[in-house]
Amino acid sequence: MHGTRTPLRAWFWAAYLVATHHPGISAKQLQRQLGLSRYETAWLILQKLRRAMIAPERTLLMREVEIDEFYLGGHEEGLRGGRQRGKKALVGIAIEVRGQGSGRLRLAAMSDASGPALLAFAQATTAPGAIVHTDGLQSYRPLAKHGYEHRRRPQDSAAPGEQLLPRAHRAISNLKAWMDGTHRGVSDQHLHVYLDEYVFRHNRRITPMAAFQTLLGLGAVHQPTTYRQITRRDAA
Repeated sequence: MHGTRTPLRAWFWAAYLVATHHPGISAKQLQRQLGLSRYETAWLILQKLRRAMIAPERTLLMREVEIDEFYLGGHEEGLRGGRQRGKKALVGIAIEVRGQGSGRLRLAAMSDASGPALLAFAQATTAPGAIVHTDGLQSYRPLAKHGYEHRRRPQDSAAPGEQLLPRAHRAISNLKAWMDGTHRGVSDQHLHVYLDEYVFRHNRRITPMAAFQTLLGLGAVHQPTTYRQITRRDAA
């Protein structure tokens, strides 16, 4: 909000809507809700709020975690096989196992699905000593040598209709529905902050009012982000 010309009432309403509105809110919807004259103002407010959604003191995922990687983007002609990338973004996912349900979530854009890249993602999201469930991709093998109890399960070991990583797959499905339904797709340049928003909302889905209060608090902790910082090509 530093140096803003937008009334603080509009900022607070925006923070409330982005934190509590179940399907999320797009810049166009926010513009209508707040009665803003310019779409760009609504877009900038949301971009700044998304950049305040990571708690500096957040801890690594613990105990038992599912880790997977997936492609995010629309259908592309000419691709064969589930791991052909095309123009899609590669995203890593880690999610805590809480009985039959899901705990905390982490998402991050990735450059590739190599062993070093997946190990780095695991180390950035998951505490050493955790039980880590993955599919049979060979790139996950280094996990066992770096302090994780790695439980690797090839895809062909699943029973008909069974998902090897049900919590991760459920979160991926919900993320894709949110991206397509609310935002109609996202550019690679800004993908990371949309992933941060989805993580923020998922991890506080049981207490939306607390999410609103947390977002206001985090907004006061983070350094201001300028329009130039948000829109420069290397902002990701």
